[in-house]
Amino acid sequence: METIVNKVLDGIDLNLLDLLQKNAQLSNAELAKLVNLSPPATHARIKRLEKEGFIDKQVAILNHNKLGFDLLCYISISTNIHQEEAIAELEDVLSRMEEILECHCLTGEYDYLLKVANKDTRGLESFIKKLNKLGISKINTSLALREIKSSTVLPIM
Repeated sequence: METIVNKVLDGIDLNLLDLLQKNAQLSNAELAKLVNLSPPATHARIKRLEKEGFIDKQVAILNHNKLGFDLLCYISISTNIHQEEAIAELEDVLSRMEEILECHCLTGEYDYLLKVANKDTRGLESFIKKLNKLGISKINTSLALREIKSSTVLPIM
């Protein structure tokens, strides 16, 4: 079955996206060679993919351990907030907290799942105190002992 993405994106677009998500440092000339297009045509496609929102941004992924952020945690939180405006305000505050690497709204027992990086337990304690000031009714913290897999690559090919 053909998805809507396949109707908008052709094989070259998908190949470009796959190559870029695996190595965003490839030059335009290298990408052009790999997808059998001219460099200007390749550049135009990438710009179109960015404009259409298929590419959010290109970033360097840093090694959190080498930078001293040895405490990676997953924190599930629940709140008693039910008014739309108050929920939007809470989500805005969460989105601006630098310790939070990811924040997901959930179904089930908890309302949000946070992926949080801290340098040590004092940093985690300080972060939890900040959370408690936001009207959080329930917090469950799990510390990651070691990372088995971490990827940003989507299986598009």
